[in-house]
Amino acid sequence: MDDGLDHLALLSRFQGAFLALVPDADPRAPVPACGRWRVRNLVEHLGRIHHWAAAQARRRHETPLGRGPFDLAPFYAEHAAELRATLAELDPDARAWTLLEPDDPGSTVRFWHRRQTHETLVHLHDLHAACGRAVDDVAPAVWADTVDEVVTVMQPRQVRLDRVGPVERPVTLQATDAGRSWTFGAGDTVATVRAPARELALVLWGRRTPEEAGVVVEGDPAALTRALDGRITP
Repeated sequence: MDDGLDHLALLSRFQGAFLALVPDADPRAPVPACGRWRVRNLVEHLGRIHHWAAAQARRRHETPLGRGPFDLAPFYAEHAAELRATLAELDPDARAWTLLEPDDPGSTVRFWHRRQTHETLVHLHDLHAACGRAVDDVAPAVWADTVDEVVTVMQPRQVRLDRVGPVERPVTLQATDAGRSWTFGAGDTVATVRAPARELALVLWGRRTPEEAGVVVEGDPAALTRALDGRITP
């Protein structure tokens, strides 16, 4: 985790940008790279995830929200505010239910500061894509933290839950605009993948192919394909 980032401030900013775009988005518009999702599915999903995460931070089961359909902007605004208020109220170092093992030292409220920041950022990209726009005002350090979360938290959890196999041919990921690098998989790397942090993050989250992202691969290009194979994120 990049301790220099104020995740709560970023979360509020990204939620505000997401909410501002909802009224202009066609609820029936398809969301690129998200299967059968339409904008309505995307907005309702993120609102539900905020509601669920707020309960997880409090170590409670969330109150069911019903099936909908909902009035999208008010629905999202309510649950975005619920999450912000919850995270602002709770001690960041208090124990919480998280995506980590219960006894993991990182299973604290602070986990949700970061997780919901990147959840919102990725879906902000999705909403922009559905509207034919791009998210272009996010610092490379933030996107690099998104990459770090996938490499250190999300993909290892998918392996732990047996949803995907471990990366057998490790690759080095280098964010060319953020001065950071990661080893994706354990052992000696067989390829080095270079791209701006945003492009690396969107590749890892399945929003762009390596070709679309313009990544540069030195070494075995098939190793990157294998590393991305399967559900490396939920």
